[in-house]
Amino acid sequence: MHIRISLPAQTLELFDAQGRLIAAYPVSTAKHGAGEQSGSYRTPRGKHLIRAKVGAGATARTVFKGRRPTGELWTPELAAAEPDRDWILTRILWLSGREPGKNRLGGVDTMRRFIYIHGSPDSAPMGVPESHGCIRMRNADIIDLFDRVPPYTPVDIVDYRIESGDWARLSAAAMAVRARVFILEQGVPAAIERDAHDATSRHVVAFGPDGEAIGTGRLLPDGHIGRLAVLKDWRGRGVGAALFERLLNLAADAGMQRVELNAQTPAAGFYARYGFTTQGTEFEEAGLPHIAMARQV
Repeated sequence: MHIRISLPAQTLELFDAQGRLIAAYPVSTAKHGAGEQSGSYRTPRGKHLIRAKVGAGATARTVFKGRRPTGELWTPELAAAEPDRDWILTRILWLSGREPGKNRLGGVDTMRRFIYIHGSPDSAPMGVPESHGCIRMRNADIIDLFDRVPPYTPVDIVDYRIESGDWARLSAAAMAVRARVFILEQGVPAAIERDAHDATSRHVVAFGPDGEAIGTGRLLPDGHIGRLAVLKDWRGRGVGAALFERLLNLAADAGMQRVELNAQTPAAGFYARYGFTTQGTEFEEAGLPHIAMARQV
């Protein structure tokens, strides 16, 4: 089980160990954007985990200060009386960074910055960045999430978003990535990189913080996943996993019973983590070594 929070999309998604989407919620992250420095009032990026859960069984709209209930319940009248108060309500999931020097220890330590996922006033907008650095949720949503996740659940806070759609809508963005990765970097002939399957496939594209395409992939109508690619500067930051999980969930939504792919051999371990097993022996495709892999949806 893991959580992914997208700053551009202002969403929190919960996945099981096989990459299946369990739940998705709108959130509100920092008004001042992304950042890890103490005192910045920005939402930290990178790999985190839930270090502590606070507020089990508390009444919805319970007010917390210093992670302790104050004895108050949030109401519009209380809010009007204290308009400058930063309300932390209902439940708290206290985050800790997992990347020393980036979001752990020193002046960038997420836990020492008291970065939480927490409930918010009913009037607080979701889907837009308005917080002081924490991740705000609706009270009903934080209760639902709190009850689903154990301590030490991984939480990735990312500065990219994933879109899915047809070729007509995403072709330009998808091809911008595929041309750089497959044609320029890997030497795949341009004549075979694009094929007739594009027009009938579902496509996914990852967009960075400035709206630039940084990764892509596709799902064919017969359940084959392919053309999964991430720009070099974005590798190792969870983009490939996010794209792949979206493709798996598109397959599930379409009622597919089995998904297959031809993995470049060095990437077989990545797919094995999602329960894919090898089918047959290694072969060459577009001049590169591949292995067929498959999994039941």
